[in-house]
Amino acid sequence: MILYGIPTCDTCKKAMKALKDAGHDPQFRDVRAQPLSEAEISAIVQEFGDRAINKTSPTYRSFNAFLKESDPEVQIAEQPTVMKRPVIEHEGRWTIAWDEAAQSVWLG
Repeated sequence: MILYGIPTCDTCKKAMKALKDAGHDPQFRDVRAQPLSEAEISAIVQEFGDRAINKTSPTYRSFNAFLKESDPEVQIAEQPTVMKRPVIEHEGRWTIAWDEAAQSVWLG
């Protein structure tokens, strides 16, 4: 199980704690310190499309017009923290955010 996020994200911290408490052993992937590969970005965007981008984030709002109109792959490659967090992947199953839907997948 891999949790993609940044260490300062409160939602990522809550998700990590809940996953560990539920008996999972998630690996944390800091997308800022260890940038995502082209293949990883492609997999995330293929799974979530535009939802992979947090359009309410300060990072997204700071983008110039060209970058805002670019594909999600370009946006994440340029600034990984624009990705909605956390993204969790385990054995081909993906979730994004830490809402009720994601929690029901990973916590039962």
